[in-house]
Amino acid sequence: MRPKPFRPQPLDGNGEGAYVRDRTSGLVWHRCDLRTLYVDTDRSQVVYHSNYLRYFEFGRASLMRDAAYAYKEIEASGFVYPIIATALSYFRPLHYDDAMHIHTRPGTLERVKLQFDYVITHVPSGDLVCTGFTRHCAVNAKGTPVGIDEKTLHLWAIFPK
Repeated sequence: MRPKPFRPQPLDGNGEGAYVRDRTSGLVWHRCDLRTLYVDTDRSQVVYHSNYLRYFEFGRASLMRDAAYAYKEIEASGFVYPIIATALSYFRPLHYDDAMHIHTRPGTLERVKLQFDYVITHVPSGDLVCTGFTRHCAVNAKGTPVGIDEKTLHLWAIFPK
């Protein structure tokens, strides 16, 4: 099945900012850049499927850092957000040294769970590579589910609409 087109447009005038708006859905996404490493490819010379979860983590960490709330600070304040569910849909492969844009945005938010949504695109062609999400549960240092911390709630509230 063909996905809906993803047509990102920079939010700022010069295209240098970290945020883009998808002209198809109207949603705002945080964007960061990465190139595939040789170690990320498999015998068929394409990026091995599980490496996309690493790219999602890179996007998530970049979004949090750019929002002035690095994941390291979350853990220092006594919260951990382990992944409890993932989903990925693949549309085209990436190869060694391909440039990609990783688009990340806060998704659903519940009392003790939150989700990040992702879109990865191939930079030279603009093709959609994959879409997906990671769902997380807020836990304390003992591993007990707890309510989501205030700073993370604030990030969801202030993320550009």
